[in-house]
Amino acid sequence: MDLIVRWLLNALVFVVVSRIVPGFSVNSFWTALWAAVMFGFVNAVIRPMLLLISLPVSILTLGLFTLVIDAVAMSLTAWLVPGFQLHGFLAALLGWLLVSFGSMIISSLLRKDAGSQR
Repeated sequence: MDLIVRWLLNALVFVVVSRIVPGFSVNSFWTALWAAVMFGFVNAVIRPMLLLISLPVSILTLGLFTLVIDAVAMSLTAWLVPGFQLHGFLAALLGWLLVSFGSMIISSLLRKDAGSQR
C-alpha cells in the first residue's frame, strides 16, 4: 500500500512542478503517473551509470557536471514518456531539482508515518 501512495504522491509532484516551471509540461495525471515510474527507474538504474561514466569530468568540474547529468536524467524521462515535454536545459534542471526535492519530502513523511504506527 505504501508503494501505491508514494507513486500517487510523486505523480502529484510532477503535476505541481508542471504548473510552476515554465517549459516543464505534463499533459494529464495519467502521464504524471507514468513519468513518476520512469523517473524512479532512470534515477535508480541509469543515472548511477551516467555518474560513473562521467566521473573524470565531474572531478575536473568539482562536481558541477553532476547538474548536467541530473538534467539529462530528467530529459531521458521526458523522452520515454509520451505527453511529458521539457523545453530547454533550465526546465530539465529545475524540474529535476523540484521533483527530487518533492520525492524526498514524501519519503521523509511516509517514513515518519510508518514509524508511528508500530
